[in-house]
Amino acid sequence: MPGEREAHGAGPVSPGDPQGRRVLLLHGLWMPRACMAWHARRLRRAGFRPELFGYDTVGGGPARAVPELVEALCEPADIVAHSLGGLIAVRALEREPDLPVGRVVCLGTPLRGSAAATGIAQLPVLRRFLGRSAGLLRRGCLAWEGDAELGMVAGDSGRGLGRFFGNFEGPSDGTVAIAETRVPGLADHIVLPTSHSGMLLSRSVSRQIIAFLRTGRFDHGQATPAVP
Repeated sequence: MPGEREAHGAGPVSPGDPQGRRVLLLHGLWMPRACMAWHARRLRRAGFRPELFGYDTVGGGPARAVPELVEALCEPADIVAHSLGGLIAVRALEREPDLPVGRVVCLGTPLRGSAAATGIAQLPVLRRFLGRSAGLLRRGCLAWEGDAELGMVAGDSGRGLGRFFGNFEGPSDGTVAIAETRVPGLADHIVLPTSHSGMLLSRSVSRQIIAFLRTGRFDHGQATPAVP
């Protein structure tokens, strides 16, 4: 259900200390909130307080999801968001720049706009499957200028249906090109050997999420070299 959230764990949040901090996890297009449960479990084991944030990606889109997320962020939190979820998070923070969000980790989010979504939107039979999220997916954002530290995990294992619809520039995770994940203003960017959907189960991705939430930087010693 839109705006429905599931808490994992409890306990006070120490100001200025990411350990024990509340973390909202947002899923991507066509996905249920449960798809973020793997990362939620690993975050809880690492001492954070994850919550799964669900929203209607097609019927509701950003017009509904953004206000619901703003409401959920009335208390201090960090954000971990996959694909479209990252665009929803960025849009919420652009609309309400004073929200108490310290760090945001995007997983395969096409911040520069999605070529795959643009290709799908040009096909009458398929465009309806993008629903009310089509515009945001196609436009993305030009740059990140908010106060929150924004980190991006991209993948270079090009397995996914998106490659059949998007004319990708260089390597991709099969749905989103690495070039589409880069915008000015990112605190850090890392490329891992994973596909777009594989990010949801990857232990390496979980480790990088935790590293960024704790320090504001990824652990590049465990990553593949970033593509310029």
